[in-house]
Amino acid sequence: MAGGSKRYSRNNSNGNFQSLPERGPVESLIYWRDVKKSGIVFGAGLITLVAISSFSVISVFAYLSLLALFGTIAFRIYKSVTQAVQKTSDGHPFKEYLELDLTLSQEKVQNIAGVAVAHINGFTAELRRLFLVEDLIDSIKFGVILWVFTYIGAWFNGMTLVILAFVSLFTLPKVYENNKQSIDTYLDLVRSKLTEITDKIRVAIPIGNKKPVAAAETDKDK
Repeated sequence: MAGGSKRYSRNNSNGNFQSLPERGPVESLIYWRDVKKSGIVFGAGLITLVAISSFSVISVFAYLSLLALFGTIAFRIYKSVTQAVQKTSDGHPFKEYLELDLTLSQEKVQNIAGVAVAHINGFTAELRRLFLVEDLIDSIKFGVILWVFTYIGAWFNGMTLVILAFVSLFTLPKVYENNKQSIDTYLDLVRSKLTEITDKIRVAIPIGNKKPVAAAETDKDK
């Protein structure tokens, strides 16, 4: 394989192999390109979240750190004994990870900060637009979403929602990828219905609607 990159494939509905699009390291975990790696990350993350929901964050962090430290020490001792018995010089068992460059460059930090600031500014501007009713329909839809969240908050606590979000992160993208065509068909149908209903409401309640530019200029000339 050129460049050492892995190619992934699956059986389509006709029984033929279909190549899957390449993903970044994080997306590869979410889309289960490597089942072993994704399973380890998903299992470890789920166990950690469940533990945090039952115990304090400090206790969970301390016990997991002790477990990891015990494992690395035991493995280091095992490899040292093995090298001594076999009279080999393989070196430090974690040499590959010790040599990884974990430093953040100034340019990378600035890029991350720039993206974060852009998202925060956009989020703040959107909240201002919704709460100050720049568009009545959008503000009503926002109010409906908040109303739904009151019921979600009554049914689940914050940690349960985090666990559900984590499980969804590792399941929904893969389900969508495997059933993209049928899901897109239903989503387009729902989107068209919502657009139709929204347009009818805008006609019935013209408050907050912006006048077209041509109409605004005509009114100004008058």
